[in-house]
Amino acid sequence: MHISVSVLVENTALKKGLLAEHGLSVYIEAGEQKILFDTGQSGIVLHNAKVLGHRLDRLDAVVLSHGHYDHTGGLKHVLKSCGDLKIYAHPSAFKPKFACNENGVGRSIGLPGADGGLLPNIEKLSVSTTQPTEIIEGIFVTGQIPRVTPFEDTGGPFFLDAACTQPDLMFDDQALFFNTSQGTVVLLGCAHAGVINTLVYVHELTGGKSIHAVMGGMHLLSADEERMNRTMDHFYRLDPDLLGPAHCTGRSAVFRLHASFGRKCIPFSGGTRITFTR
Repeated sequence: MHISVSVLVENTALKKGLLAEHGLSVYIEAGEQKILFDTGQSGIVLHNAKVLGHRLDRLDAVVLSHGHYDHTGGLKHVLKSCGDLKIYAHPSAFKPKFACNENGVGRSIGLPGADGGLLPNIEKLSVSTTQPTEIIEGIFVTGQIPRVTPFEDTGGPFFLDAACTQPDLMFDDQALFFNTSQGTVVLLGCAHAGVINTLVYVHELTGGKSIHAVMGGMHLLSADEERMNRTMDHFYRLDPDLLGPAHCTGRSAVFRLHASFGRKCIPFSGGTRITFTR
């Protein structure tokens, strides 16, 4: 059996006719079953799916990596277009979320439309994923990821209130993973739990299987030199066959990954499609 991973929405697009925005949405096909991992920040997920020939009305489920707007903003458009779907998410994904600037002023970065009647319907459809959960046969979401590395943080500052007094530790952050004939494939939303924390946990959950591919947002755009060096050290040890840094990884981190891993580092932009063999 093959598993196909197709990027619908990302900050950049590779194909004519696709739209780009700050966000991420990935369409996954495994036989007759189909999953949408994140939804971007707007309705362009519907446009891009149509351009790429993907039928979102045939989705089996939506999985949310976390609650930020650039991963959840397209959800209302998907539900309106496709009808009710199971939504796999950590319950903290639906809490109010804020980013705080240097003056202590918070701006909302959570689920768009949550205060306009959208939230009750989403909560009704949602399946809680605090623990590792199988979404469809052989494809799993991690649930809440343990924080074990001393050098990783959420990449914030993020808060649960507009006054910026309650830190948001992003316990809702989770990743998707599945095993292939060449090792484990890990799909990241933003890796607010830390990309290495995430990979360590997936390695544990799979019984120590090798990591074949790591793709998605790694949230290294604000990483200092120590964090970046230690992250690279772990990547060298894991030695994945494919790396697809995207979205919030950060330009300098992407350049460094490309310099270190060469052809193993591939685009993961709107229009990218990769097929894996089970």
